[in-house]
Amino acid sequence: MSAGPTMQDAMPSYDPMERAELARRRAETRLAGTIADFFLDADARLDDRTRLMLAQVLGAIVGAIEWDIRRHASRLLAGGGATQAGEAMLKAGAGTVLERLTRAGLLRDEELMEELIARVRHDLIAASLPVEVAAPDEASLLVRLAGVPDSVVASAASALLAAESRRRMANEQGSVGGSELPAELHHRLVWWVAAAIRDGLKTATRDSDRAITDAAQRSLAAHDEGERPDAVATRLAAALDARPNELGAVLVESIGDRRLSLFVAVLAHALGIGFDQARAIALDPEGDRLWLALRALDMDRPTIARIGLALSEADPRRDIEAFADALDAIVSIGVEDARASIAPLALNRDFRMALRALARTERR
Repeated sequence: MSAGPTMQDAMPSYDPMERAELARRRAETRLAGTIADFFLDADARLDDRTRLMLAQVLGAIVGAIEWDIRRHASRLLAGGGATQAGEAMLKAGAGTVLERLTRAGLLRDEELMEELIARVRHDLIAASLPVEVAAPDEASLLVRLAGVPDSVVASAASALLAAESRRRMANEQGSVGGSELPAELHHRLVWWVAAAIRDGLKTATRDSDRAITDAAQRSLAAHDEGERPDAVATRLAAALDARPNELGAVLVESIGDRRLSLFVAVLAHALGIGFDQARAIALDPEGDRLWLALRALDMDRPTIARIGLALSEADPRRDIEAFADALDAIVSIGVEDARASIAPLALNRDFRMALRALARTERR
């Protein structure tokens, strides 16, 4: 009769040398991060509110993609008779994908983080904008647009109301609405998540690889970037196609209605640039490019002042006194000079990205 497993057999192996080495590496990594953070310029450091929301949004997006892939891959495996493999797919490494991608450095991707940081700052500023009602008993801008006879404008306005409501609810609940990333970034992240799920399986088989691949492709097929608030706002701005004599009122009322996405989209449409470029201009705390853009559209002093004051109130990074001091100089900029200064923004996006990449190599 053989003796049962001893207490020593049941305990996990504990290698003191290995544990000590792991602790040493963790301490080195922590120290390197602390030093890097200390020497960051103040304007490059994320404030606590932005950092918290960025972590929440990134975790929610990765978690949602992970769950979709695991769930569908598990169904495929169970449907093919591999019930245990399907159960393992749901359990193995669940919730560790974000950590795995972080350790691998994949989430440091510049385009991904630029998009997410811009989205977080956009949403925080939009939520903090002061509400300015045109008339006490008048409905908000989007509600009025949703009821106009022009069906294209009304449909786009209704879609934006719904999209922004989903985004706001997702931010409040720490979850994800639908279609949170542009298609290219969603594609990249889906395959990273799929690889991390596969990496976490104790035993990977041809069937599990096929199931993960099929589930990832399903996630890609279901993604519709046209549902994002940015895309919907862009459609509404194109449908409105505000004339020069209407533009100032639309921009001011968008800001007063706390519809920052519509403000950005109208600005982008008027300048003939992409939404992402106009958003970067609007979120820039110095505001120099925004003032140039507004002067390029021949906006007058009261319009620029109202926009600048509203953004200064909503964004603690902005210096409202510096803006007030510079207002005369801003208004004195000639329209043609302003247009010439922002002309490079209208270049093809891929061309601009290539120029930026070349400029980075020159600075090294």
